[in-house]
Amino acid sequence: MTYLVNQVQTVPTGLRKVLYVNWALVLLLTAVASVGFLMLTSVAGGDTGRWAEPQMKRFVVGMISMLMIAMVPIWFWRSMSGIAYLGALGLLVLVEVMGEIGMGAQRWIDLGPLRLQPSELMKITLVMVLAAYYDWLPLAKVSRPLWVIPPLLLTLVPTALVLKQPDLGTAILLIAGGGIVMFCAGVSWWYFIAVIAAGVGLVYAVFTSRGTDWQLIKDYQFRRIDTFLDPSTDPLGAGYHITQSKIALGSGGWAGKGFMQGTQSRLNFLPEKHTDFIFTTLAEEFGFVGGVSLLALYGLIIFFCVVSAVQNKDRFGSLLTLGIAATLFLFFAVNMSMVMGLAPVVGVPLPLVSYGGSAMLVLLAAFGLVQSAHVHRARNR
Repeated sequence: MTYLVNQVQTVPTGLRKVLYVNWALVLLLTAVASVGFLMLTSVAGGDTGRWAEPQMKRFVVGMISMLMIAMVPIWFWRSMSGIAYLGALGLLVLVEVMGEIGMGAQRWIDLGPLRLQPSELMKITLVMVLAAYYDWLPLAKVSRPLWVIPPLLLTLVPTALVLKQPDLGTAILLIAGGGIVMFCAGVSWWYFIAVIAAGVGLVYAVFTSRGTDWQLIKDYQFRRIDTFLDPSTDPLGAGYHITQSKIALGSGGWAGKGFMQGTQSRLNFLPEKHTDFIFTTLAEEFGFVGGVSLLALYGLIIFFCVVSAVQNKDRFGSLLTLGIAATLFLFFAVNMSMVMGLAPVVGVPLPLVSYGGSAMLVLLAAFGLVQSAHVHRARNR
């Protein structure tokens, strides 16, 4: 073992960085994305050119970007965190001015070949700036009220802009992601208890506001909540999505109907089958085994991230890695809960599997930051 370590130390710095990349994590990300390519081919009736090929091209670009980001020292990303956050915040403001409207929401900026969704960038830059803040802040001040206010503002300002689009799902992910970074940084439990109590009060206020002049959320969001509580009240209207999703999930059984044999997706009963509801196609065609296998891949990605964070002596790198792992967890947990009827439908894609450019590229760039923290962490010489 000592011989191997000594051999690695003789490798030029650039190549040594490549050897230090967490290649197990790269393989796991590729495996998850490959599941997405397979499912996108299936929902297109075997046509790879419709959704699968564009997604593959984005994945290749994303992987190259991830490895390039990994080669850059982590201190550089620490110094850029504030600029990245302000840039994403500026794009959120720009969406309000010139953003494209789709499906009743104003969330995108048209960049020609790519429609950028700035809220996707904000999920990662928020984690970056909070990790940098707590890396700078002495541990003794972490739970003092004066020093808790800045991270709260850093989280709530973009959340308010995202809610205005409106995008309730992303707003929830921003609050949850920011809260997890604060928790990992050592903020006192009492603050989280207070936030939970405030959340309960907010939920009560939301329901009380229904039908009044000061209604807090949109009518379609109320319909999503109604559908979540009882989909059968409107099976052909607001409850259609989740009803068809449950039929697809249940019909898959233990091992599924087979590749491209899912009737719900092939006969177009399943809505948004290539984006938010793609997990139901997987469950219908590959059953419980397929769904659990994908969940296991996600679990392994998070496991490798947590191990890397625990081994990292750099506070910024450790918090950044944990924050991005938490963001991935929130993504797939909310999506899977949503399509199974365990949570309201809030429009959260399945990471690396659902069709979409911004989400995939931003997530792979985020894992480039994870790799940078891993590659440049202190090692025994």
